[in-house]
Amino acid sequence: MADLLRMLTCSVHPLPYLANPADYFAVIRHAPGAVLLDSGRPTADRGRYDLMSAWPQAELTLQPGESGRDFLQRLRDSLKQMGNAALPAGYDLPFAGGLIGYLSYDFGRQLEQLPAYALDDLHLPEARLGLYAWALISDHQAATSQLVFHPRCEPLEREHLIQLFTQPAPLHSGIFSLKQPMQPDISAGQYEQALAQIHRYIQAGDCYQVNYTQRFSAQCEGDAWTAYCALRAACPTPFSGFVSLPDDDAILSLSPERFVRVSQHQVETRPIKGTRPRGKDSAEDAANAAELLASPKDRAENLMIVDLLRNDLGRTCRTGSVSVPQLFTLESYPNVHHLVSSVIGELADGKDALDLIGDSFPGGSITGAPKIRAMQIIDELEPTRRSIYCGSLLYLDVRGEMDSSIAIRSLLVKDGRVSCWGGGGIVADSDWQDEYQESITKVKVLLDTLQTL
Repeated sequence: MADLLRMLTCSVHPLPYLANPADYFAVIRHAPGAVLLDSGRPTADRGRYDLMSAWPQAELTLQPGESGRDFLQRLRDSLKQMGNAALPAGYDLPFAGGLIGYLSYDFGRQLEQLPAYALDDLHLPEARLGLYAWALISDHQAATSQLVFHPRCEPLEREHLIQLFTQPAPLHSGIFSLKQPMQPDISAGQYEQALAQIHRYIQAGDCYQVNYTQRFSAQCEGDAWTAYCALRAACPTPFSGFVSLPDDDAILSLSPERFVRVSQHQVETRPIKGTRPRGKDSAEDAANAAELLASPKDRAENLMIVDLLRNDLGRTCRTGSVSVPQLFTLESYPNVHHLVSSVIGELADGKDALDLIGDSFPGGSITGAPKIRAMQIIDELEPTRRSIYCGSLLYLDVRGEMDSSIAIRSLLVKDGRVSCWGGGGIVADSDWQDEYQESITKVKVLLDTLQTL
């Protein structure tokens, strides 16, 4: 019995605490399946954990003809095959081995019936998750860094990883550059026409709100990790991440937004809806923040999405458990102020985190309301598919613990091109020029940073 208990407990190896996860991730940057979920430390102060890994035991992608629900079941089966495991007593860590990766926005096509007007020109797989038997986790609240090994991690691999992270990190000397300035894929006139069509749909009663997005892109060359390090310095956020893809491609996410978190069957989502730019000085900054907090339009937008998410969570949570403990909270980042709310619930009996994904993906804050109609309008009016933008970076461990972002403020480096997206929620009284400017403001710090490399 004692042997069985040991088999079901992870082992933990302490490392020197490093506040900046980039210092450890540099060690595995070029390893297959290298992934970093990054809380933006030491500058950002909201996130508690950083989590990184590499060399997955398996990689799971959506197969041709496979439905979204079947893929989620395959993820569930892979976790069962890995085997449940507990952390040793005294450790409060979010991951004990399991899945890390991404779902693109277009994974939602496998969960709902949607048209196929928008062009898929980036060809990013709709989902890619690795099954990882180890992780390096830094807990910034406890000021600790440690390697966590699932029992399936072989002793030789454990020793190799301990040795690897005990050595000094390699000096990073990669370069990244744009071959020309980032350019929008649509003109201001095309943006105006799209918003006019959204307003016609709203006036006809088709929808209340639609999140409309424009894409910026440029040819590029060099190491995407160099770009990520510069971006996280310029725009530290609590739901950032770097996901290595084949052929030295990568996802670079500087997201401030949580999608859904599950811990001990408790669920939380934190939608962002409402934005103002940071001011040029403290007086202007405070005025912008106060204007956002008092804005009837932004509060109404936020409330629409809160109601949508209460409905989404209600599909998976115990009846009566869904509530809204925070409404219209101000969160400030280097480039913008945001209006943020919190919706919580408790998983119903027999439901798990993958049921929650199936019932609520993609996040309502980046689609609109009603959700499916808004997604149909998005596909009609946005010329290209969103790819990783408004998808999710996530982990889900063998215990059922999960956290996930909404991949806004995110970039895709693929096939010698970097793409970035900016958008916002359009309602009946939205002014197209204001919305156009807001879509640029949200990503300006990212575009400007890339331009200086």
